[in-house]
Amino acid sequence: MEECLRLFREIGHDDVEALFAVRIATRENAYTMAELENLGITPSSVQEMLRGGTRGWLCEEDGEVVGFSMGNGPTGEMWVIAVLPDSEGKGIGARLLALAEEWLFSRGNPEIWLTTDLDTSLRAYGFYRAAGWRDDGVVDGLRYMRKSRDDP
Repeated sequence: MEECLRLFREIGHDDVEALFAVRIATRENAYTMAELENLGITPSSVQEMLRGGTRGWLCEEDGEVVGFSMGNGPTGEMWVIAVLPDSEGKGIGARLLALAEEWLFSRGNPEIWLTTDLDTSLRAYGFYRAAGWRDDGVVDGLRYMRKSRDDP
């Protein structure tokens, strides 16, 4: 079996278009470009976020972006994680999540948070629980989860 070259690195401004290609191709919690635009998530809004308090990391396999994560430093929010379906189950999502968590905690956030789907049968819920995230309630149709620096 041929081995691929996998690289994890911080997202740069030139990477934003590739992030959208990954985001719209996810298996669960999928959005179209139009739906993302309706939410105010556009290449230009992501560029602006990267100039502000948001940072992110991506994974490239053989030069192609296959996953990414982003966190908002000032709010402590784990903002997004997305991995291409063909790249699931390879530890990419876990590494991307860990990179964002490490950075969010390094900013002095004693606790970080995220929102996810209400449906606990989706892979995302189990993925976050396995990474030490805990339920924190449901508000306006979103499940809130939290993780403290001291959590296992």
